[in-house]
Amino acid sequence: MKLAGIKHVARKFAAIASATAVLVAASSCSPAPDAAGNKTLKIVYQKTDAFTALDAVMQDAKKEFEAANSGVAVELQPIQANDDDYGTKLALAQRSAETAPDVFYEDTFKVRSDVDAGYLLKLDGYLEKWDDWSLFNEAAKAAGRADDGSIYAVPLGTDTRAIWYNKAVLQKAGISLPWQPKTWDDILTTARAVKASDPNVIAFNMYAGKGTGEGTVMQGFYELLYGTDSTLYDENARKWVVGSQGFTDSLAFLKTLYDEKLAVSPAEALDANVWKKVFGEWFPQGKLAATVEGSYTPSFWQKGGAYEWAGYEQDMGVAMFPTRNGQEPGGVSMSGGWTLAVGAKSKNPDLAFQFLTTALNKKNALAYDINNSQIAVRTDVAAEADYLAANPFVKDVSDLVAVTHYRPATADYPKISTALQVATESVITGKQSPEDAAAEYDATVRKLVGEDKVLEK
Repeated sequence: MKLAGIKHVARKFAAIASATAVLVAASSCSPAPDAAGNKTLKIVYQKTDAFTALDAVMQDAKKEFEAANSGVAVELQPIQANDDDYGTKLALAQRSAETAPDVFYEDTFKVRSDVDAGYLLKLDGYLEKWDDWSLFNEAAKAAGRADDGSIYAVPLGTDTRAIWYNKAVLQKAGISLPWQPKTWDDILTTARAVKASDPNVIAFNMYAGKGTGEGTVMQGFYELLYGTDSTLYDENARKWVVGSQGFTDSLAFLKTLYDEKLAVSPAEALDANVWKKVFGEWFPQGKLAATVEGSYTPSFWQKGGAYEWAGYEQDMGVAMFPTRNGQEPGGVSMSGGWTLAVGAKSKNPDLAFQFLTTALNKKNALAYDINNSQIAVRTDVAAEADYLAANPFVKDVSDLVAVTHYRPATADYPKISTALQVATESVITGKQSPEDAAAEYDATVRKLVGEDKVLEK
């Protein structure tokens, strides 16, 4: 889900053979100026009623950049949409050089597929000359790396996933605090106790179905799968795993949650906006005991957030999602995050990269990480007192990096994710058994990637 100083990184050509070479080079990276001699940069990013942190960053970066670059106009083009719709609209804009953005907000899991599609500009040469790049966490840098080893996007922040729970609701059900389930059975035992104490309370929410898109797998299915002996993808073999018992068992856990009415209703689960009720109604009103969500969760409740909730720091608790049977490492998390990228079709790549560095300088990064409850990827931001004080749960969610997993950064991942969402939806709606849904997923994966890219285990 989702500051301003400036560093000038525009590069002049160092060695020029002739005046003709200068003209050719200049025309290749700059569009014809308008009547007033101005250039325009198009900046595309996501904005929703609940996610305004990035818009605030872009507004500040625009002012700062334009003040330092006379004759350059920054045109902000926020897309009002959820994650999946944003991705669709961005892809449509990328198809034409006339509508393609100069700088855009890019989900980490789409970097490689979009590089293959020719949407992202290779940034290696620019990053080598940007002093701030050395301040970015080395692991975070990999989020923007493609199959060729080059960097195509720069991270805004990262995140982890945890169980967020309402202390009062659990206490009412006789659950001692702080709560830390050790196994999947511990989760079910607690959820059943909550339901017994108050049938009107949603005991344990895990997203499922296509409605919540990537949230279904990141805040749901993967917490289960990676707590078994199975994985989604074998990194060593570079093949997708099919036929795993852990996959079926993970679907069976979701079936139990929904069959016993411990989670939301299937109809609510299929609502793309169910998360708004989670943050805006159910938790603050004591109607939800626990859910699996991202480390950014406090951003919705803190002052200035979409669903301000005074006292949430005292009312809420956070726990690590356990492995199935409590086996090592004891818990599971998932990490993702978003980046900024320069469009491959940009006619002003130097200026576009300069704007990117403005949006991601220390001041802007600090503001974004605080306002969006992100885990900082700049080491200088991570050490700031304001950052550490802004989120009372920052240590808890940052500690989960030790047990976290990342989505397979492959070009075919988005289609695999969709197949996963279909499998969870089939199970929670009763359309298919976990076994049948897993078998259909396996068949879909084989069809999508081919037999040479699957591994049965």
